[in-house]
Amino acid sequence: MTTLLMDPADIAAAVDVALAEDIGQGDLTTRATVPGDAQLKASMVARENMVVAGMPIVEEIVKRLVPNATIKILAPDGTAVSTGDVLVELEGPAEGLLTAERTALNSVQFLSGIATLTNAYVTEISGTKATLLDTRKTVPGLRNLSKYAVRCGGGTNHRIRLDDGILIKDNHIAVAGDIATAVLAAKSHDFGGIKIQAECDTLGQVQQALDAGADALLLDNMPPPVLRQAVALIQGRIPLEASGGVNLNTIRAIAETGVDFISVGAITQRAPAVDIGLDIAWS
Repeated sequence: MTTLLMDPADIAAAVDVALAEDIGQGDLTTRATVPGDAQLKASMVARENMVVAGMPIVEEIVKRLVPNATIKILAPDGTAVSTGDVLVELEGPAEGLLTAERTALNSVQFLSGIATLTNAYVTEISGTKATLLDTRKTVPGLRNLSKYAVRCGGGTNHRIRLDDGILIKDNHIAVAGDIATAVLAAKSHDFGGIKIQAECDTLGQVQQALDAGADALLLDNMPPPVLRQAVALIQGRIPLEASGGVNLNTIRAIAETGVDFISVGAITQRAPAVDIGLDIAWS
């Protein structure tokens, strides 16, 4: 199982921005209507089935605004919950908790949406050899958190940044002249053992990239019959990743071709936020 760790620096940076954009000079409504000494007990409750992600963000937000609040997490990140399940219980000064409410909910709804959709894809390919990968198709500034949510949903991270690996795509090939030239050019550099992956649109490119010494191949928009031919051609010599045209209706057939990885941009690019509410027990 992938270790679910969120970098404290990512948490701090995300919360800095989120609180600054939401609070500004202060929560005027709460300040005007809620007595300063009022206490509040509330619960975050799932309004639909989901996989939870983002509890460390919730903790950081609440601790900043309500340092003396009591936080009891009942559904840690990576937990599958059902409609009506309580994710976290909060107790403390009402003013701070009400100010924290929207930022905390937005964060966990967004990240749990990614984890939930990721888990749906992972479930579809269970029992095959294929591993689900994410992509760099993320909201700018939220990549590390989004990829953390992918891990919460059971997916695996592809490159985080451009310096994490070499992926020769169609535009690189177009500029280089052909796929073999691009692969050979990449191999001429010393990047400290970083693997070279090349994107292939045809079986001809698969053979050319293999002959040029690519360490892995990305098979772009190939239908399952062609993917099977690519798998047979490679015979397990290097890893194969399928990408393009992947959705919940097609991923099983793609996985059953024998590819090693399937990358899906939609899990971070199109995941809908899940529905979570803050229910007040007493104030």
